[in-house]
This record gives sequence, C-alpha cells and structure tokens, in this order.
Amino acid sequence: MHLPHVTVALALSTAFYVIGYSAGIAAFSWLARKRGIATEGIFILMAAGLIGGLIGANLTQYLATGLPGKTVLGGIATGYLCVVIAKRLLGIRRPTGDLFALGISAGEAIGRWGCFFAGCCGGKIAPRGLPWAVWQDGAWRHPSQAYDSIANAAIFVLLLRLLRRNPPENMLFFVQGVLYCAARFAIEYYRESSAAAAGLTLAQWACLAGFSYFGIRLALMVRSRRRLIMQDGETQRTLSEPPVAAYP
Repeated sequence: MHLPHVTVALALSTAFYVIGYSAGIAAFSWLARKRGIATEGIFILMAAGLIGGLIGANLTQYLATGLPGKTVLGGIATGYLCVVIAKRLLGIRRPTGDLFALGISAGEAIGRWGCFFAGCCGGKIAPRGLPWAVWQDGAWRHPSQAYDSIANAAIFVLLLRLLRRNPPENMLFFVQGVLYCAARFAIEYYRESSAAAAGLTLAQWACLAGFSYFGIRLALMVRSRRRLIMQDGETQRTLSEPPVAAYP
C-alpha cells in the first residue's frame, strides 16, 4: 500500500488528529455526564490533562531523542501529573481516572491514523510479502500506527463492556493502563526505534514501569472489592439466621 500524495496525506493527517481529539473529549464528557459530574471543575481537569499532556508529549520527545515530535507515553505521564496537581488546587476528591481512560483510548484509536498519514511513528521494514505492509521512507514497512489504533479501539470496546458491570471508580483507568502498556510494549517490536538497555527501547521500559504500577493498583482494588463482597455476604447470612434462644 502506497500513501497518497503529500498534500492529500497532510489533509488526512490533520483531519484524523482533529477527529481524534474530538472523540477523546466526547468520550470524556459522555462518562462525566453519565456519572453526574459534568461540572466546570471536571472540564478544567480535562483541559489541564490535555494541555499538560500535549506539552509533555513534545518536551519528552525532545529530551529523549533531541528531535521534534510527540510521544504518547510522555504525554500520558505529564498529563496525569497535571491532573493530580489541578485536582488538589480545585479541591476535587472524587476519582476521575475512568473519564481519562475512555478519552485516551478513543482519541488514540482515531488519532493514530493521523500519524499514519503524516508518516511519523513508522514501523520497521516488513518481511517480504506481508500483505498489509505500507511504503514509507523508501521501504515496505509494518503499519505500526495502525497496530496502535487497533489496540486502542479494542481497549475502548473492552472498557465499555466493563462499564456495564458498574465497576468501582478508577477501575477502568487501571485496566486501560495495564492493557495499553502491554499492547504498546508488544507494538514497539514493530516500530522503528533503537534499543536503550537490555535490548528494550525507552518506550518499552516505560511500559514495564507503567504496567507494574497499574497492575499493582488494579490487583489491590480487586482484592479490596472481593473482601467487601465477602464481608457483605457474611453480614447477610448473619441477619438471615434465626435468633438463638437464650434458654433450651
């Protein structure tokens, strides 16, 4: 598959970036309304995460490679930090991670096609005869941007299915973090990037750190939830048992 003419590719790239950001904002807003927290403070948090993430994505890319561009992992990390600071300043205590989980997955699922048409974040040279290889930078390559898009779309669908089960707040955030870090770790093997240490790229090391963090938080949440369910079950059994007579 050959990419379209540069002018068309630039227009498509811009369109997908705009649609991607719009989809992320829409998903965030939808869940905020669904949970009854679509307040001014919540949308200030969204703006803090979005702006902080954009600045961090560009800054992290430059610090890591010395080249202009954006890195999603750096954007997520700095966006998260900005949201934490904004929540403290605004006095918001209710968990909001689930809103960002849906927003990030929806935005990435569409926005990655902007990267595809822009020719950035490209893949490694594909093996001969790979049916879905794309012609970029003078060679047939893995469409790693498409791999990322598909992974995020799948995560988004899984989050929506999990949402139907009324999970505790922030569980979607931890699930999304675990799944995205795992997917991105695997996709890195098909991206054109250099190993930093032990044969892994900087992004893969970041994914390992993120997977550990989100995995531990998710495991603790699941264990706590199971403990509460067991306690509620014991309480219900106690209440349903007939009273024991004081005398025979």
